[in-house]
Amino acid sequence: MSGRIIYDSPVGLLEIVSDGKALRSVRAVNEIDGEYFHDDIADTAEKQLKEYFCGKRKVFDIPIAPEGTDFRKKVWKALSAVPYGETRSYGDIAEAIERPSASRAVGNAVGDNPILIIIPCHRVIRSGGKLGGFSAGTEMKKFLLKLENNLF
Repeated sequence: MSGRIIYDSPVGLLEIVSDGKALRSVRAVNEIDGEYFHDDIADTAEKQLKEYFCGKRKVFDIPIAPEGTDFRKKVWKALSAVPYGETRSYGDIAEAIERPSASRAVGNAVGDNPILIIIPCHRVIRSGGKLGGFSAGTEMKKFLLKLENNLF
């Protein structure tokens, strides 16, 4: 059994997809389309995201299984190690995966993160302190960083 649900979050509609064993994706969507099915993983992800947005959750503890190359999986694992409320540069992540000259490739992997928020790609900024891009838009990135730093 797999799950595919929509969560109307404070940052817009989020599509949550699981394969029944692990979370496969969380992505921003503009509209509700297709069929949706609940399962334990998707429902747990929605519950944990709601807790996150209410300030009651800083760490997600749901099984994830993002699809990607070994390099991208290393990047996403390094992103998951960035603590709540902190940021890292693309260079910091490249160093963390022992590929210091791969900042640009890290940026591409960050941009292709299939599990928004739970793999916290929003915590990666440019080395000069500027936000940089975000696959779901810079407004969402600003919101998430403000949320994590109690700036509301």
